[in-house]
Amino acid sequence: MTAGFLFALAAGLMWGLVFVGPLMLAEYPATLQSFGRYLAFGLIALPLAWFDRARLRELSRADWVEALKLAAVGNVVYYLFLAGAIQRAGGPLPTMIIGTLPVVIAITANLRRGTGEARLPWRRMLPSLALIAAGIGLVNHVEITHLRHDANADLARYALGALLAVGAVVCWTWYPIRNAEWLRAHPDRNPRSWATAQGIATLPLALIGYASVWLWSVASADPFPMPFGPRAGDFLLLMFAIGLFASWLGTVCWNEASQRLPPSLAGQLIVFETLAALAYAFVLRRQWPAPETLMGIALLVAGVLWALRTRPEPLAAEGHAS
Repeated sequence: MTAGFLFALAAGLMWGLVFVGPLMLAEYPATLQSFGRYLAFGLIALPLAWFDRARLRELSRADWVEALKLAAVGNVVYYLFLAGAIQRAGGPLPTMIIGTLPVVIAITANLRRGTGEARLPWRRMLPSLALIAAGIGLVNHVEITHLRHDANADLARYALGALLAVGAVVCWTWYPIRNAEWLRAHPDRNPRSWATAQGIATLPLALIGYASVWLWSVASADPFPMPFGPRAGDFLLLMFAIGLFASWLGTVCWNEASQRLPPSLAGQLIVFETLAALAYAFVLRRQWPAPETLMGIALLVAGVLWALRTRPEPLAAEGHAS
């Protein structure tokens, strides 16, 4: 449990970096940032795949199809939604919508049937879920209040950003549950190799997507300077940094956590991504969080600590859980 907790913490700290890119490269289209990030991830995975080639050969065709599905939904489509949401609604609002993931994933994982997993009883989950939900609600309240007092705010743009963030939540509710099910069904597989396999599966998707964005830009009336935009150095450095730390190393850490923790508990620990993203957003804003925001963060942390005290019931006792 302790090792799983630490791996989830490390993954969250690195995943929080993905909220930085759209803010630092605000003039870059979300599509270019998404495909650029995963093109970098795929290129990073190539030399890693060579060193891990013996384990990768053990993967069946069905395994590679699964890696491709996970790469498409959990990587490319998720980040398309997220980058678009951040560029339209700023950092904190999409971050807190994404912050509902611990609650959504925990509930979804616990409702699933036929996975062979020992599920957490509802009566033991409710306190941690309530604390996390209350913390998310407080921080959301602060951001919505700021929005209402901003005379220059484009409400339609913010609403679209919020909708895109909901789409990202849907993608990342499916991804960790499905990824954890595969890992726990294949305990002999190495989590690092599985992260590398997803990177390899992502590469052709990213190449096709990047080429499509380039062709679309060339054909448009106001073309974007391709292939790397007006700040090529910043773009390449940020894409490869996010590709290495958030995409590959973060996935490795999450895979390690997924093999050690039940999905309903691991889902709650995604709150670390929310906390890290909030911290990075306020650093970029050069602002100290409001007292209500700090109280919300404290509730999020309390919910995580409470979740760590929760243990799954044996499968034989599952029918008696409430």
